[in-house]
Amino acid sequence: MDATVAEYIRRTVLKMPKDEIKMMLQKWGFLSEAQLQTLNFHQIKDNISHEVVQLCEENSADIKQAAALDIIYNHIYQNKRMWSVYQMKKSGEEDEYFDIADFKKKFKRRIRSALKNVTITFKEYEDNAIWIRVAWGTPYKKPNQYKPSYVVYHSQTPFIFISASMLKSNLPLLCQALIVASNYHDIREMELRSHSLNSLKDIVFKRYSQNFETYTPKPLQGGNVEPENADIRIIHENGREKERIHRLNQEAFGSGPQPQLEFAQYKLETMFKSGPKMDVLDKKEPFRCLVKFSSPHLLESLKSLAPAGMADAPLSPLLTCIPHKARNYFKIREKKKSFVSP
Repeated sequence: MDATVAEYIRRTVLKMPKDEIKMMLQKWGFLSEAQLQTLNFHQIKDNISHEVVQLCEENSADIKQAAALDIIYNHIYQNKRMWSVYQMKKSGEEDEYFDIADFKKKFKRRIRSALKNVTITFKEYEDNAIWIRVAWGTPYKKPNQYKPSYVVYHSQTPFIFISASMLKSNLPLLCQALIVASNYHDIREMELRSHSLNSLKDIVFKRYSQNFETYTPKPLQGGNVEPENADIRIIHENGREKERIHRLNQEAFGSGPQPQLEFAQYKLETMFKSGPKMDVLDKKEPFRCLVKFSSPHLLESLKSLAPAGMADAPLSPLLTCIPHKARNYFKIREKKKSFVSP
């Protein structure tokens, strides 16, 4: 077994939580059950990793087996990577039949026609998800196994989830291979990113719904001390306002937890109207801007604005529309709105 393969397997094992190493090795399936029984999983991880490498040497493991183990780890700990969503388009009503063998063949052929030094590994999962791992090299260097690109593609959907390597110069080639292999003709980034791959899937596959029944909160409980009439009115008004904000927030975001979105972006185009004396804005040209949002939990942050008193309720549709605009690349053109200068 090549020394670089042995070291990569060892480092992959070291990344795993100690109590999950046996489970991941079983999912890998490269080592027999009898070989697994010889491993002492109660010793330190460094010793475990060396024993795993010794068993892999007995089985003559190559880089494909090592890459398969890495896919298993990243599938379980997918939130350790940053994922971006891409949407593909067809030129017409092509046949929706999907052949996984043909997809793999076309994908590898397109990549290797431009770059020979690559390692391409596929793994299929039960939810029709195809995980693709691509380790990139150069015309003169072997693939860097420590900086691979990951792609998750659900067959017969136009959506691709990509966790790109630090070698972003290879991203155009990766996208070309995807549209060729899946029989599409165009691909665009949706400007939607998160560490939570499942949350991104919930949004683009419409598994996340904001339409819930209006929730009626329980009436506020008064204290033991009878307040003055003025205080009663204030408490009543405050309670009604809280109920109104809560109801509008429920209508906009729903009652369930929000998908964990960390980045969203869209383009805004509107007409800017100024006073007649401001001749600098006499030209009737649209006002354009690029709006970016980022947060460890973007949708929950937006949902908390009104209850925290940091924004009026209801929130602007420009904020609450983010999950609904997923299929339109988050590029929103608002031509009816106007900004009036003072």
